Amino acid sequence: MPLAAPPTEETLYPATISEVQRGSPAYRAGVRPGWELLRVNGGAVTDVLAYRRELARGEVTLDARDPLTGREVRFAVAWEDPGLEFAEVIFDGLKKCANKCEFCYVHQMPKGFRKSLYIMDDDFRTSFLYGSFVTLTNLSEEDIARILDEHLSPLYVSVHTVNEDLRRDMMKWWRLKVRDERATRIREMLQRLEPIDLYTQMVLLPGRNDGEHLDETLEHLATYDNVQAVACVPVGLTEHRRNLPELRPYTPQEARDVLRRVHRFQRRMLEARGTRFVFASDEFYLLADEPLPASDAYEGFPMLENGVGMVQDFLSEPLPALPTRLERPRKVILGTGKLFAPVLARAVAPLRAIEGLALEVRALKNRTFGEVTTVAGLLAGRDFLTQIRPGEADLLLVSPNVLKYGTETLLDDRTLDDLRQGLKMRVEVGGTTLAELAEAILSDVGERHGPQFGFSTHAIKEAARQH
Repeated sequence: MPLAAPPTEETLYPATISEVQRGSPAYRAGVRPGWELLRVNGGAVTDVLAYRRELARGEVTLDARDPLTGREVRFAVAWEDPGLEFAEVIFDGLKKCANKCEFCYVHQMPKGFRKSLYIMDDDFRTSFLYGSFVTLTNLSEEDIARILDEHLSPLYVSVHTVNEDLRRDMMKWWRLKVRDERATRIREMLQRLEPIDLYTQMVLLPGRNDGEHLDETLEHLATYDNVQAVACVPVGLTEHRRNLPELRPYTPQEARDVLRRVHRFQRRMLEARGTRFVFASDEFYLLADEPLPASDAYEGFPMLENGVGMVQDFLSEPLPALPTRLERPRKVILGTGKLFAPVLARAVAPLRAIEGLALEVRALKNRTFGEVTTVAGLLAGRDFLTQIRPGEADLLLVSPNVLKYGTETLLDDRTLDDLRQGLKMRVEVGGTTLAELAEAILSDVGERHGPQFGFSTHAIKEAARQH
């Protein structure tokens, strides 16, 4: 029988329980979805990692509470899963960013979006769990010790440059938010995290941390055996920059210079290590109007979510055998961003020969973030509603990247149903590969697909965030 948990005054981080497995120890103790986990082995737990760490001890007591009645129960498990799932993986709140980066996307967001898009998180735990990039500047000595003790590997780190003065000038961390001054020194942090595998990124700004600074950073990162790869991505900008340093996008010539330096270093690393080590995002190739590398040049796509290799990954499954005609003629619009539209148009060109199919790739201007934003992943509902006429097609296919993960909600909180009603046509999600997209075009049946078709900018999680 579960025991009543004694009242305490310690700091707790109640973790909302989303699921309780039927027949599990938690279920038998009376715990139900909507309850809160309060303690494990008598102490508060800050996140799901700490929860799993305590369970690994074998014999564990857990305290849970019904928030509606205040009733608490305590139950024990011995080398057995309690049967709990949680609404969030972080219980004590996301760790906030200590920087005021001149290129931070959150600072460029227009007003009126959901609050979660304005959160400047920089949490090593979500880096380990989800692959989000962190700067490390907000780490405490305790955080670093935990990373090493629990071997939270790999982590994803925004390096940007190893020139300490330049990095400080670009990121402008708030001294009052820095908990350990040593954590702001990127070279020292790379050394301290030597046992941890690191995937790194450089958000490149024209004339700032590219050119010789890019060469210097790649040279230094290559001296660490635990640095697995480097992604080079161009700065993402909007037309909502207010009271921020003036920045501009890359020109084709500047993009070609970045690619020249990346390719030169890749050749060296292939010979020395057997890996290319550094990868440029698809945006650089599209901006430079240069051919994308072959799929095998991405070495398994380790930086896919950073926009590195997404186009080739999309094209990797070729078009299936195509019919010569459709039994029911239809017009289909593929809505995407201006950057990816030419690539998509070439990829689906064979479908234009099908009798009865009118197919259009619609390159949408981003009227939400401004026309300087050209990637599909940052199109909002209003961009579709204002650039597609009601009833002008039978079917609109949108990129999965425009949706909040696991939902049918776009950045501006409009949903696919809103688009269906406003545009008076079927609106569905395109596939994750070219073959799946073709199936969606021809089958007239909407499919559920994860993010891919449409080419998204680097590391979009909830929104494009550059730390």
